[in-house]
Amino acid sequence: MAPGERSGYSYEEYKATADWLLSQTQYRPTVAIICGSGLGALADTLKDQVKFKYCDIPNFPTTSVAGHVGQLVFGTLSGKRCVCMQGRFHLYEGHAVWKTTFPIRVFRLIGVKTLIVTNASGGLNPDYKVGDIMLLKDHINMPGFAGVNPLVGPNDERFGERFPCMSDAYDKELRSLATEVSQSLGLSHTLREGVYCALGGPSYETIAECRMLKALGADAVGMSTTHEVITARHCKLRVLGLSLVTNKVVMDYESEERANHEEVLQSSKRSAEILEKLVTRIVARMDCSRNAS
Repeated sequence: MAPGERSGYSYEEYKATADWLLSQTQYRPTVAIICGSGLGALADTLKDQVKFKYCDIPNFPTTSVAGHVGQLVFGTLSGKRCVCMQGRFHLYEGHAVWKTTFPIRVFRLIGVKTLIVTNASGGLNPDYKVGDIMLLKDHINMPGFAGVNPLVGPNDERFGERFPCMSDAYDKELRSLATEVSQSLGLSHTLREGVYCALGGPSYETIAECRMLKALGADAVGMSTTHEVITARHCKLRVLGLSLVTNKVVMDYESEERANHEEVLQSSKRSAEILEKLVTRIVARMDCSRNAS
């Protein structure tokens, strides 16, 4: 790290942003939802909305990715007070990892207890079809193997302990609830459960890389989510992860298929309504007062 280079936000900066948001709206959300690529319409289903552009929020980063609007939306979903991120922050935009996770700790300070993360991913599991929704049971944080972890640097005990456990990153009760809800909606054939692998991007994976990730046990691959989940678990938020499979990764050297972002956005648009219905029903049945263990 170069002399004078920052390694993270201060507690005072997190609190200043949280206090600003609390002063601008009467909403006190208990659920935060991060909308992945092409999935921002989920935030549009909130009732009695109050919106803030990222560029207007003190200390907030901004996003430059197509399919990510770049605003916080407060409102109610199934009668529960929620805040949605229409657009997240990625390593490939040039953000430091600690900056990509800034909103998570702000959410903690405004009273959020449960985080729902959604993303678009490429299917590695040969049984997955485009349009399937993968319920995250675990993840592989590939950038973390090289020390790219949002918790690197001084630890602030006001948020969490120095060495948080990640073997229970994705809440078992919420995963069970998601499975029950999918069955009640007749979506059992669409909902899968698997392991998500995060890479840094922005280039899509080579065929050799996809084969390696599959051999490591990953069922789907993307360029986000794991850093947010690590930060959320550090500050004791319950986490539910849902990944929309928008394309099948290429693992055959003879294939003419090519991954592209436009395909991801189009596939997300076609399947977003199913994911919206699933999340809405999950939130309706969720106990939003609980803290994670």
